[in-house]
Amino acid sequence: MLKFNSFRGGIHPPDSKITASKAIEKAKLPASVTILLHQHVGAPCKPLVKEGDGVKAGQKIGDSDSFVSAPVHSSISGVVKEISTQQSPIGREVQGIIIESDGRDESAKMEAIDPATASKREILARIREAGIVGLGGAAFPTSVKLSPPEGKKIDTVILNGSECEPYITADHRLMLEQPDKIVKGMKIIMNVLDVDKGFIGIEDNKKDAIKRMREAVEREGGKRIEIISLRTKYPQGEAGSLIKTLLNRETPSGSHSYDIGVLVQNVATAKAIHDAVYECIPLIERVVTVTGDVKEPKNLLTRIGTPFYDLIEECGGSKGDVGKIVCGGSMLGVAEFGNVPTIKSSSCILVLDREKSRIPEERTCVSCGMCVYVCPTGLMATILGKLARERRFEECMDYHILDCMECGSCAYVCPSKIPLVQLIRYGKEEIKRRE
Repeated sequence: MLKFNSFRGGIHPPDSKITASKAIEKAKLPASVTILLHQHVGAPCKPLVKEGDGVKAGQKIGDSDSFVSAPVHSSISGVVKEISTQQSPIGREVQGIIIESDGRDESAKMEAIDPATASKREILARIREAGIVGLGGAAFPTSVKLSPPEGKKIDTVILNGSECEPYITADHRLMLEQPDKIVKGMKIIMNVLDVDKGFIGIEDNKKDAIKRMREAVEREGGKRIEIISLRTKYPQGEAGSLIKTLLNRETPSGSHSYDIGVLVQNVATAKAIHDAVYECIPLIERVVTVTGDVKEPKNLLTRIGTPFYDLIEECGGSKGDVGKIVCGGSMLGVAEFGNVPTIKSSSCILVLDREKSRIPEERTCVSCGMCVYVCPTGLMATILGKLARERRFEECMDYHILDCMECGSCAYVCPSKIPLVQLIRYGKEEIKRRE
């Protein structure tokens, strides 16, 4: 296998992995959860329950007829108290189902299937029925991703164990504590796609995870799967960066990785696939890193829909005066306005004190070119930011604004503290809205 050193550009922010040595703990059963009906790419779900209904953990409570969607399930047993508009951690208002716990935590598993004899169609149906989406942050429905368009042949599967975002250690701990389930989940992905070669990329600052995953591959994966130690650099975990590093293939502008024969999934997604196929458990919980300025940072196995504040309190509460609560890491995270519920893509809750939350004063661009130098996609961020600010959106397209992955590397290195990511994101949203 031809392995390349790295992708172009990138940065080296402090990793701040203060929970790397903290084993996963099971979070307390929440008194209530809010299950949002739109926590994935694609069409929102419609409720399958009404106020006053009793539900069990694992029971499907929302679904859609759309191909690009994923059902949602109750993560606790209890009573549906309310169906109303709620604030999502990703900054939109969506319908949500509020369930009050009965304390019994009764569960409803899916019907058992035999992984050894089940057809590809049955496996895909199980993955969809379990509500599995990409758990690395994109939240794209996994059953759709595993169904590439007619004529698109996948020859390589890459499992992303980079976890390059500062602060987050959820995937790291999962690779240390449940490596066999991850490998079994990857084998299911490869079998569905008829792929004989797979790679699991892990940054070299996680040597313990590399060792554990290699041992798991020897037990479960055979010669089809190879663990690759990657040079630690942000944003190594972005799909295009990972493909370039491992295979030296570049995804053309405006296309998808399946156009070059590659499919990338997250290690946590592979583990969720294992749970759905082997243990008949839908996606009702995930590991969430709660870190930053809290008294006892932890990695918590959390029921979907648990309020952020519950998890912060489980970590002893905040230290000092809270300036910002972020869903995600310090580079890609979204600042929250209130006590929002965890969703399937919530990998981290980052608490920052007031000093760390201070927004620096913006100054005039000094034309240093650092933003261009570090951009993994080779974009001219300083020009894109200027054009977006001036609402010159057609010219933004000339500079390939839609190819921006919004990794934040440009804003991180900018000596003038120009909010380049926010400006580019604004430009992209305006372009999509007008289209």
